[in-house]
Amino acid sequence: MASVKYWVWLSECHSIPNRTKLALLEHFGTPENIYYADEGEYLLVEGMDTQAAKALTDKNTERVERILGESERLGLRLLTLQDADYPVRLRNIYEPPCLLYVKGRLPVIDEEAAVAMVGTRAATPYGVSAAEKIAYGLAKQGALVISGGARGIDTASHRGALRAGGRTVAVFGCGLDVNYPEENEWLFRDIAASGALLSEYPPGTPADGWHFPVRNRIISGLSLATLVVEAPEKSGALITARTALDQGRDVFAIPGPIDAPNSRGCNRLIAEGAGLVADSWDILREYESQYPHKLMGQRVELPRVLGEAAERTVKPAETVDEPPKLPVLDLREGKTDLTDDQIRLLKLLRDGPQQVDDLIEAAEIPTRRVLSALTVLEIDGHVRQSSGKHFSLNAELLEE
Repeated sequence: MASVKYWVWLSECHSIPNRTKLALLEHFGTPENIYYADEGEYLLVEGMDTQAAKALTDKNTERVERILGESERLGLRLLTLQDADYPVRLRNIYEPPCLLYVKGRLPVIDEEAAVAMVGTRAATPYGVSAAEKIAYGLAKQGALVISGGARGIDTASHRGALRAGGRTVAVFGCGLDVNYPEENEWLFRDIAASGALLSEYPPGTPADGWHFPVRNRIISGLSLATLVVEAPEKSGALITARTALDQGRDVFAIPGPIDAPNSRGCNRLIAEGAGLVADSWDILREYESQYPHKLMGQRVELPRVLGEAAERTVKPAETVDEPPKLPVLDLREGKTDLTDDQIRLLKLLRDGPQQVDDLIEAAEIPTRRVLSALTVLEIDGHVRQSSGKHFSLNAELLEE
């Protein structure tokens, strides 16, 4: 539709937080109305300030036209928040993406028993085998497997679903023309042939680290449940599990040996009440009454050859990195690889625990970047989150 260019324009206003874009849509009705409004009208919207309003007065659409041209060349579909087939399940989360780029055939998500599968990139043979087994069973029994296309558990989950002849959806943290990781190029082609690739980022967007924690809300938001397959104590998969709970979704985990670093996160989730999973039906039995025409309860087994192939392709268990332990953070120039956003937040937390909204206001940087930086800092163990989205410093800062 002709108005899709206004959706691209709005989504590419990077200085405007996503929740402010949603407030603008609620106020003006459509991105086209937003585009043709003036600075004074923007200031009437909750959450707007003069800097954000000024940014919206830039009506240049050269980049928009390039994105639309590249999307057409790549055969991508642009799905907007107001399209009838935008998943209701995703629309109802906190800060849904305004625009999605789609490659392949996106199933009618709201009619699917969709299960998200997440876990560490540095997966052990046990984790890869478990992910393939469960994904194979889920797909064979009629469920839709959703994951992030990354190395390790994500790759094994997609592969297991495809081996079962099922459909799977991969949610990217980069443009859909960026093969990340590179070795998954053919896997992504197979996924698009039977299911779909999704991203809120336009073609050409690189796989920057902060994109991935942000995209995880989409993975869990599309799903009825999130299964954590293998995760250390500081894994980003645990953040996804917490996001799923915030979205009102169910959380499951696969247990592992008590002395295995990569299973500590999963074992903790189970201790805190997550559903224990040893078989795909441990998840799907919860949704059998909702999807009786889709889900089949017969027992399925992963073909032996699949498990053997997995063992030949994964890294040995001893290559799994231990979670970093950094009691002292050296913030001096040239001594740290932290981003400016992360350093800014760490310095703000020196004065004591703060609620996330207060940090956003004090940092004076876009909400999406604050949330992304906090997620990475929490994964690395530099900050700690407590109830009510309060964050506290978990390291000593060394400065000039």
